[in-house]
Amino acid sequence: MNEHTIVPRAGILGDGFACACGSVLAGRMAAELHATENGLCTVCLGSGEEQVVPGLNRPCTACAGSGRRKEQITWQLAHAEAEHLITLSMVRAVVSGFDGPFHLSEIADTVRAGLDLPPGRLPVGPRVRDLLLELQATGEITMLSAPDELLGTDLVLYRDPRWQRARTLGL
Repeated sequence: MNEHTIVPRAGILGDGFACACGSVLAGRMAAELHATENGLCTVCLGSGEEQVVPGLNRPCTACAGSGRRKEQITWQLAHAEAEHLITLSMVRAVVSGFDGPFHLSEIADTVRAGLDLPPGRLPVGPRVRDLLLELQATGEITMLSAPDELLGTDLVLYRDPRWQRARTLGL
């Protein structure tokens, strides 16, 4: 069995990729197709890492850092299940039970407990984060946290942000 490691390769015609098996891949689509055919994650192309900003890599969120296609599909199905189970109205109801500031982790833990899910069963935290950001965008809650870290020039990282319901701010 050939070892497949797909890496970016700059070329005259623009973005290209090369694989350790000897394949030269013109463009991202060809690289993803080659990754799929060889059981590799189509997001990180089998490396297990994704580049957040130049110089900062983290484990690939599509395949949970495995670099494999099977794990990518499993993780995508788990995200889809979380989207189906964890609704905006559910998160809104949990948030309504907090009079003061609350952390993302508190809401995620409450949702996980309410659904009787063991830790790691579904990506509850990322789904709850997305829904809290949606509530923030509609003005129902306000973020109180400052960023924990600046990544690059325009990307910030919040580890466990705090929000508060807008009508309880007492403005």
